[in-house]
This record gives sequence, C-alpha cells and structure tokens, in this order.
Amino acid sequence: MNVLMTMYICVVPKYVDSNFDKKLNIMELEKNESCRKKNGKNCSFEFKTFVIAQINNGQISLNFASKKYNVSRSTFEYWRKKLSNYDSKQTGMSKEQEIKKLRERIEELEFVKDFQQDLIINFEKVTGQELSKKYLPEQLANEIQRKKKRLSK
Repeated sequence: MNVLMTMYICVVPKYVDSNFDKKLNIMELEKNESCRKKNGKNCSFEFKTFVIAQINNGQISLNFASKKYNVSRSTFEYWRKKLSNYDSKQTGMSKEQEIKKLRERIEELEFVKDFQQDLIINFEKVTGQELSKKYLPEQLANEIQRKKKRLSK
C-alpha cells in the first residue's frame, strides 16, 4: 500500500464505508492485472475452433466467451470469419458435384412429396372427407385431385 492509502485508512473510520476492504482488494487486483484483454495471437488453433464451435452451437454467448477467456469480442468475430472460410475450403465442391448433390436432393424431396400425397389420398378415402381442399394450398390440393383421378382410372 502506498502512503496515501495508509493515511486514508488511518484518518477515515471504518464505519463510514463498510465495503472499503472489498474496494481495497479490488484496487490491488486492478493494479496487478491489466484492464486490456488478450488479442488471442498466442492461442492454439484447437482452442480457437473449440471456442468458435461453442459460440456457433449456442452453448455460450459471445459476451460470455469474451469474459470467460479474457479475449475481446472483436477477436472472436475475426476468428469466426476466418474459420468459416477455413471450413468452406475444407468442404469445397466443384460445381458439377454441387449440381449432382442438389439434383439428388430434389429427387429425394419429390419422393417424399409423392409419398405424402399418397397418404393424404388414402386418408381421404377412409374418412370420406376432402380435407386437402380445405387445409392445403390450392396448388397442392389440385395436384392431389389430379393424382386421385389418375389412380381411380
């Protein structure tokens, strides 16, 4: 403690500020630690990916991570930007591969749509009610009606 603090402690009675001891401890801690946060240059790649994965998955917030790891929010945002580029380079596909994958996905979705329409048609046959006209968009309802006509022939 320096002389001014000692004088203050001696002159001011303790009952004036009941939290004085806590404040004194905080002041001493602040002297020993810098207020600036780390810039994250010395952090390992594994640490960066671990923290960014936690933030992206919603396990911790950006503010909480900043306080917990004593790294600034802007550093985390920079890491997130750089690591997103890294991830996209790892999973990069050629245009032909991407088109092929999208076509497969379209076929899969068309199969699911046909299956669901068949279920709706069977349900309407069993119940005797035309719920597709009532609850589905007009385009889908018309498509189901056309399919019903094809199946009934």
